[in-house]
Amino acid sequence: MSVGEVVKVSGPLVVARGLPHPKMYDLVKVGRDRLMGEIIELRGDRASIQVYEETSGIGPGDEVISTGEPLSVELGPGLLTSIYDGVQRPLDVIRDKHGNYIARGVEEPGLSRTALWPFHPAVRRGERVAPGDILGTVPETAVVTHRIMVPTGVEGEVLEILEGEFTVEETIAVIGTESGEVRLSMMQRWPVRRPRLYREKRPPIRPLVTGQRVVDTFFPIVMGGTACVPGPFGSGKTVLQHAIAKWANSEIVIFVGCGERGNEMTEVLLEFPELTDPYSGESLMLRTVLVANTSNMPVAAREASVYTGITLAEYYRDMGYNVTLQADSTSRWAEALREISGRLEEMPGEEGYPAYLGTRLAAFYERAGRVVCLGSDGREGSVTCIGSVSPPGGDLSEPVTQATLRVVKVFWGLEDRLAFARHFPAISWLNSYSLYLEQAEKQWKEEVDGDYPRLREEAMSILQREAELQEIIRLIGIEALSDQERLLMETAKSLREDFLQQNAFDEADAFTSSKKQFRLLKLIMDFHRLAESALEEGKSLQEILELPVWEEIARAKFISEDRLERFEELEDKCERVLASLASERARRV
Repeated sequence: MSVGEVVKVSGPLVVARGLPHPKMYDLVKVGRDRLMGEIIELRGDRASIQVYEETSGIGPGDEVISTGEPLSVELGPGLLTSIYDGVQRPLDVIRDKHGNYIARGVEEPGLSRTALWPFHPAVRRGERVAPGDILGTVPETAVVTHRIMVPTGVEGEVLEILEGEFTVEETIAVIGTESGEVRLSMMQRWPVRRPRLYREKRPPIRPLVTGQRVVDTFFPIVMGGTACVPGPFGSGKTVLQHAIAKWANSEIVIFVGCGERGNEMTEVLLEFPELTDPYSGESLMLRTVLVANTSNMPVAAREASVYTGITLAEYYRDMGYNVTLQADSTSRWAEALREISGRLEEMPGEEGYPAYLGTRLAAFYERAGRVVCLGSDGREGSVTCIGSVSPPGGDLSEPVTQATLRVVKVFWGLEDRLAFARHFPAISWLNSYSLYLEQAEKQWKEEVDGDYPRLREEAMSILQREAELQEIIRLIGIEALSDQERLLMETAKSLREDFLQQNAFDEADAFTSSKKQFRLLKLIMDFHRLAESALEEGKSLQEILELPVWEEIARAKFISEDRLERFEELEDKCERVLASLASERARRV
């Protein structure tokens, strides 16, 4: 370790000199409390350090020690169900040992050194292994099997492989390499700013089913895709992130609370252990890692938290799992970048953000994707990145939103108008878009129904036409519309209230499978088609609008997943009631 001294302190930024052979992103310890920091700039013999803790009491002359290693996270059994801060300190362990507040300089390892894990070998003595090959498995939780992989840089013959219960530091295998014997444990370390290696990147093809109808049917995302969720204060960004974390069909969930309010993270911490995973029936926390860096924590740690989260996601991806990373919100992360950049006296870009904002955002989202992992078995894994953005005043032209939209393929634009009307998810169906529709439609045709894409297009056309007709109604009144247009307005209302809107507190409506989404959409669109035909035959619009079957359609979203045959009964009933209406011409005769 090399030692230098502090010459300047500016908030979380500390300038040191005298560090022999400093390198960018080296981890350092500052002051007698050994505060954790990271070198972010080198000018001559001076190193600028962003400190991840409160710097009060630090002054010129204080000691700075460089570890010579970059900021890294510990990877191994015990990550799932854990709650970390932005630099992978376990918050629950710190609370139990040091109280409810994190004292300065507190250090606790990311993985427990005392917990014993049952290791079951997957290779035999004498086999050759390479980076990424699976040495064995550990039942990390009731729903996830942890695969212990050969770390990068290790290749050779298995000289010894053990079986039994071990801590993460104890040797489980000995590999004979060209440079000698290497002892491997269940734990490895990885620098958070460096993407983990993989064999090949492939285009994502399989939709991520979130159970949210407006997402899955209208603006789908795929496993390995990227999405942006911008919206003003109170529009439901965090609510949507929570819903996707709860119901998405990914195998692992990494939730990063980056600079959000403490009460929102508290809600996550209290809710998730109580939630039942819809796919396994176990607690949702058994496949979840939480990274909590609230707004009252040091701003520099906020900048590191998203890298910690994406590195954990890549680690489980390398095992062959499909991982969803939720970052809430990247705006707070960008604000941390802006503050550190200002203290470094860098030339500011638009609205004070650093000129490299777009590059940093692109580098983060590029770590998402579907890949062929290292290893001889050719397994695939994926990381899906969903980042929320909090533009000031809901202005989507601000730099963070625009830089994000340039690199993501799904845009779920939230509107506070919808949220205030209690329409959740508050995603605008007119402003949002998805560039993964082609992949989703292919999957719909193969696994659900060939008519699914057509129905979606027709429904979207009706919603767009409704927006145009709303302008006419404001200017002239609804009397100016024809019977067909008034029927279209009623169908659009049904789509908005009965399909796009969901009740998170109703057991049947909180999550909707792809098959149920199709049946519900088909019911609404088929009734619209039948009603149009009835109008053409001269039947009364007023009688059509007064039919009690409208109410049954509105209640159809509360049909449980095990009673989908009820939709066929409703479709038959719609045909009967419309056919039984006497035509206007017949009554006149």
